Amino acid sequence: MKKVLKNVSFVFLLLKMCIVFGQETSVQKRIVIDVGHGGKDSGAIGINGIQEKDVVLDIANAILKLNNELDTPLDIYLTRYNDTLISLSDRTKLAIALNADLFVSLHCNHSGNPNARGVEVYVAYATSGYSDESTWFAFQVQDALNKGLGFESRGVKFANFQVLRETIGYCNSVLLEFGFLSNGDEADYFLNIINARAVALAIFLGITNYVNTGL
Repeated sequence: MKKVLKNVSFVFLLLKMCIVFGQETSVQKRIVIDVGHGGKDSGAIGINGIQEKDVVLDIANAILKLNNELDTPLDIYLTRYNDTLISLSDRTKLAIALNADLFVSLHCNHSGNPNARGVEVYVAYATSGYSDESTWFAFQVQDALNKGLGFESRGVKFANFQVLRETIGYCNSVLLEFGFLSNGDEADYFLNIINARAVALAIFLGITNYVNTGL
């Protein structure tokens, strides 16, 4: 993961540019960040013992911190703010009740193959008025994580995950899989909170770009 550390400064530069333009945004968008797993549901457990629920919460909290540093913060909500288990249906109901414009679900991957690595971004395997915009956003985030942080790109994929299936009819929605905790390099990467913040930067860049497009 040496490439990841070398390219963090690149993301900082892009983020600063994005913040400047983001302050000019006239239409406020509402974003719901779905923080995967939580409570008794640890999600994937890394080869080094790190837990998916903790990694994604670190990333989500870092996104909130970045947002709070803006002169005009974006309208961002989390599905959980601590180590609590929230049902999948309650996560999607929250996004619908808040009339979200964008739903982003955060996860880490796991495989029986210890060499599996890289980032996957999922869009609902369904057709709605939000399908094209969701796919566009998925490619933007995939590109930021690949070019900005050096993660291998495993592509934008389509799936029938519940949180995507139940939100795609109401808003743009994607599900992110940040590397494989079953891979020694990628699991160790997330042991350092600074790296979780770097991932948060890449995602926040994608969100602010989305806001600025006026989609």
